[in-house]
Amino acid sequence: MTPLISIIIPSFNAAPWVADCLRSALEQTYPHTEILVIDDGSQDETAAIARQFTSGKLSVHTQTHQGAAAARNAGLRFARGDYIQFLDADDLLAPDKIEQQLRLLQPLGPRTLASGAWTRFKSNPTSAAFTPHANWRDFSGVEFLQINFETASMMHPAAWLAPRALLDQVGPWNENLSLNDDGEYFARVALAADRIIFCENAKSFYRSALTGSLSRRKDPRALASLYQSVELTLTHLLTVDRSPRSFAAAAYAWKWAAFELYPAAPALSHAALKSSNKLGGTTRPFPGSGRFQLLARLLGWRLARRLTL
Repeated sequence: MTPLISIIIPSFNAAPWVADCLRSALEQTYPHTEILVIDDGSQDETAAIARQFTSGKLSVHTQTHQGAAAARNAGLRFARGDYIQFLDADDLLAPDKIEQQLRLLQPLGPRTLASGAWTRFKSNPTSAAFTPHANWRDFSGVEFLQINFETASMMHPAAWLAPRALLDQVGPWNENLSLNDDGEYFARVALAADRIIFCENAKSFYRSALTGSLSRRKDPRALASLYQSVELTLTHLLTVDRSPRSFAAAAYAWKWAAFELYPAAPALSHAALKSSNKLGGTTRPFPGSGRFQLLARLLGWRLARRLTL
């Protein structure tokens, strides 16, 4: 039986980019796909543009604005596929991305998760370079989270291809989260998987540095979501593994969060540092540029953070 792949695309005010995103989904060399666009109450022409691509393969569903996590959950409810590909409406897939990952996944059963190579781009994906990250290899779920926290690495949603049975096991996206909802969700998926296989030839493109994008938000709700997502993700890890390495990785993750939350959310930043210390703390420096590190030694990390924003 030929597996069906469901490509779930949450969209909100993505009119400038959604057409390119949908073309990248429609141009997959693996033919047996369905594409589900979940428009999350866009106030621009996103839904109208997406409907221009409607076919037997692509459908557009609308809902009131509830957030990306809710849109992805709606997509999962509509999806009929054996494997799930999440794709944000401003990101892109290489034409053979799904084919490359599915070739590796199919013989390995429903508890194996596939990651892939990805790169950031602003406007022209053809000029983007694929630079290897620390998490570009095969892992157990615990090892994947450990290396992510130790190196402040990430894997954006489109880089994954997941068996539907595995996603059903871990439950829905957390709709209380906005910023870093994908980090918390895929932490659960990774820990539920028997293993993660990395497919270097499965490439995706993560559009960065967009004004107003969720990842760049610094409003109180987004920062509270960042704090909560770190708290949940570390709880997931330490529930499964309480090794010294996991405690050290978690302590540094809280220190990273303290850095990211300051100065916009000083109370949350302070709470993150307290959580780091409760886990044993870390002597590793705060993340930041060389200029930040120099100023931090001279003036303290908080003033250095303000001066280097």
